[in-house]
Amino acid sequence: MAVNYVSTRGENTGATYSSIVLKGLAADGGLFLPEAYPQVSARQLESWRSLSYADLAFEVLRLFADDIPPEDLKALCRKTYRKEVYCCGRRGEDFSRITPVKWLSGKYDGIGILELSNGPTLAFKDMAMQFLGALFEYLLDRQGGELNILGATSGDTGSAAEYAMRGRKGIRVFMLSPHGRMSDFQRAQMYSLKDENIFNIAVQGAFDDAQDIVKAVSNDHAYKQAHSIGTVNSINWARIGAQVVYYFRGWLEASSASGEEVDFTVPSGNFGDILAGWIAKQMGLPVGRLVVATNENDVLDEFFRTGVYRVRDRAHTYVTSSPSMDISKASNFERYVSDIVGRDAGRVRALWNDVAEKGQFQLTAQEFDLVRKSGFESGKSTHADRLATIRALWADQKVMIDPHTADGLKVAMEHKRPGVKMLTLETALPAKFEETIREAIGEKPEIPASYEGIESKPQFVTVMPADAQRVKRFLSEHVQ
Repeated sequence: MAVNYVSTRGENTGATYSSIVLKGLAADGGLFLPEAYPQVSARQLESWRSLSYADLAFEVLRLFADDIPPEDLKALCRKTYRKEVYCCGRRGEDFSRITPVKWLSGKYDGIGILELSNGPTLAFKDMAMQFLGALFEYLLDRQGGELNILGATSGDTGSAAEYAMRGRKGIRVFMLSPHGRMSDFQRAQMYSLKDENIFNIAVQGAFDDAQDIVKAVSNDHAYKQAHSIGTVNSINWARIGAQVVYYFRGWLEASSASGEEVDFTVPSGNFGDILAGWIAKQMGLPVGRLVVATNENDVLDEFFRTGVYRVRDRAHTYVTSSPSMDISKASNFERYVSDIVGRDAGRVRALWNDVAEKGQFQLTAQEFDLVRKSGFESGKSTHADRLATIRALWADQKVMIDPHTADGLKVAMEHKRPGVKMLTLETALPAKFEETIREAIGEKPEIPASYEGIESKPQFVTVMPADAQRVKRFLSEHVQ
């Protein structure tokens, strides 16, 4: 049966995987989801244990991308997930499986770190973005035409997108970032690129301001069509689909028996990373609990405790030492809520109208009961918490983690169940957050050789107000 994609807000035109990849947002402003999640049997899952990451990606993604010839999809996966690409961040370890699990011991016994930061930009975003780059190029070559990618980043999405798309035929990237709100390393990764198809725009505001501009441009359908606008943020279903793969890989690495439950803790701001775990669970993967770890921007933690989704304004979105999570509007949250309300498009529209008009919504008691039964839990970590977590893990086991992963580990420790393995998803390598690592342990994190001196390189960026019309003019000028 063909996979049909529908919008969370009701649009249903029989969209295929390939069409929604290049489209991004639905015309009604909603997010695309498969009409029904494909199912994976226990027998099928067991047969995947010996697969390479590339071939596992093919098996999972073929369930979503049935309009791409299997031989082409397998070639894209094998081209993307190669050992020589996913090994640049660490030394002396075997990355043939791309995302190994580092098991901790002592007081952390039963907790493993799922290493997702071995790609070219040292962050988990590479796991999906490198595939997306190859996929975009493939589709554009097959269909003809060009694509102008407009995205927003709070830290790692931007560099991952730019490194995945740089030099690719028929693609330009216009990446918005919050001015002065990323780490020095993150800024240098993005702004030092000289590729002619890469354009960086620093928006004077928070990440949510940048994300609002992307949505405003995407909702201007005439402009979007005239300028061939696409997205690489996790509002793009292909990003989410590719992230589902590493939950399967993590479970296969952690489990020792068919049907064994494994819990996952995920540092989350935009809800895309943990949404992929929710989807994997709906597909039949034996996921026990999905634990959301937030920083001081605790919108998601508040929701899972109370059933109230309350976005923060710019003045109340904190600048923290885990900047990739400094988000108060979780773009992917709409997909999860859509599932919770039974894919009731009218209810989804009403809830997001409340967000637009009142800055928040509250689920009914019945709906919130479904949330509590869905396997989600949550917790919060502060600057003092992440420093203490980084310091304690380094002192105890000489394992260094970045601030976002520290948020995840702190919350994982609070939610670990006796006898159930817990995987904490890694966000990035410590090298990207030298200031915080030095504050925590008094030492400089190891910098991969390919990034030595990157912060001293010339940077190329345009600073402008948080104004969608200004961004449109900039994009139009550079496309022409």
